[in-house]
Amino acid sequence: MIRLLSRAAAAAPDQVAVVTPEGSLTYAELLRDAHAVAAAFADPSPVFVDPSPVRADPSPVRLAGVRRVAIVEPDAAWVLRLLAGAALAGVEACQYQPDTPVGDLLPQLAAFDHTLVVTRRPDLLELADPSPVFIDPSPVLIDPSPVSEQATGRPKQATGRVLIRTTGTTGEPKAARHDWEILARTVEAVAPRPHQRWLLAYGPQQFAGIQVLQHVVAAQATLVAPFPRQPRDGVDALLQHDVTCVSATPTYWRFLLTEARSRGVELPELEQITLGGEAIPPDLLADLERTFPTARISQVYASTEFGSIVSVGDGRAGFGVDKLFSVENPDAHLKIVDGELHVRRTAGMLGYAGRPDVPADDAWKPTGDLVEIVGDRVEFRGRDSDVINVGGVKVHPLPVENAIIALPSVAAARVFGRANKLTGAIVAAEVVAVNGTDEEELRRQVKAAVADLPRAWHPRSITLVEAIATQGQKTVRRMEP
Repeated sequence: MIRLLSRAAAAAPDQVAVVTPEGSLTYAELLRDAHAVAAAFADPSPVFVDPSPVRADPSPVRLAGVRRVAIVEPDAAWVLRLLAGAALAGVEACQYQPDTPVGDLLPQLAAFDHTLVVTRRPDLLELADPSPVFIDPSPVLIDPSPVSEQATGRPKQATGRVLIRTTGTTGEPKAARHDWEILARTVEAVAPRPHQRWLLAYGPQQFAGIQVLQHVVAAQATLVAPFPRQPRDGVDALLQHDVTCVSATPTYWRFLLTEARSRGVELPELEQITLGGEAIPPDLLADLERTFPTARISQVYASTEFGSIVSVGDGRAGFGVDKLFSVENPDAHLKIVDGELHVRRTAGMLGYAGRPDVPADDAWKPTGDLVEIVGDRVEFRGRDSDVINVGGVKVHPLPVENAIIALPSVAAARVFGRANKLTGAIVAAEVVAVNGTDEEELRRQVKAAVADLPRAWHPRSITLVEAIATQGQKTVRRMEP
């Protein structure tokens, strides 16, 4: 991160790097602040003051020698400052969802043994319990020095690691250790595009969010980062901040389009659309092509553990079989084993938190993603952990979800297994309607939508709900037309 930022500041010091609700920063200002943060980690004197008015003995905190730090921060400009500064100081940084309630956050911090937390949240800074230690980074930048030659030149060798927490959709959350230098290899070929303005729709604590941050800095472009990062905020950003490029999950895209239509607004043309993080329904690709006819649409397959694996831009769901390992394609990173995608040799993690580094070898590793070859395409069928066993029949929720979500009256859907004494499990569906669709009418539409699927795949329970929790612990809610 620090090398990318140093390069951008040297080439385009006055280019606006990031726009947030708190203001904007140029690349020169961002690099200057990153050096101030790095200096705080090297200063043997106490540089952060414990501000809590409820503690009997507020005391300064010394950061020299600290090697691990947690970050709880909603503002993307501060996130960039802290990540780049920690990297320059050789400190391993780990971000947490910035609006996590205190009662949920404290156990998460304890699980990863984070005893020092950098945050500007008043509710955290005012906690009476001194463990972990919460410190405010603002004093470091009260009087930042001008950018020096050292700041705009090549930074010192320490580049640090970053710990990226997984969403925990398949069990207890884990955290993957990544090296900033290895992550930067994925954007080495990115050419400067200072005219681009990228919307930050992912949380910067997610692997996909880190990818967006790195891409924007490598392109010397501008990051537009609203908070909260809900689809309605994305619509506002597109209309108000001249956004030209957006990277987001299919769920986010679907709700962004629904939000724009509910307001009756016309979205501006986009240059680049990127989708990732979830399987991508064909009907959504078609909708995006109709809405943004001049945009280049890319699909990215990546994971927190394995890094960025494959990208396609042909407008079709899944990816081509030419991406798979074969005698004719021995350098490919992907192959299919018993219906599951396996990967090797990517810019992946060094290892999980609390465990030794994994060797960088050519071993094939299972991803947990189930796929099927259909013609010349590899299409995703869902996660192996999501398969529903209905009386011995394996049901993949994803095709059922895609059939339901394609209905005009449906904004989101979740298909899952529900225990049943006779069959072991039945297929159940929760549906968020775009408007006040009658529940019985919705049931009829859903049944018609899945009629072509095998009988065991048909939902036996269909419930109209106001909200659905999606991957990454985000919640999508009913929208009015």
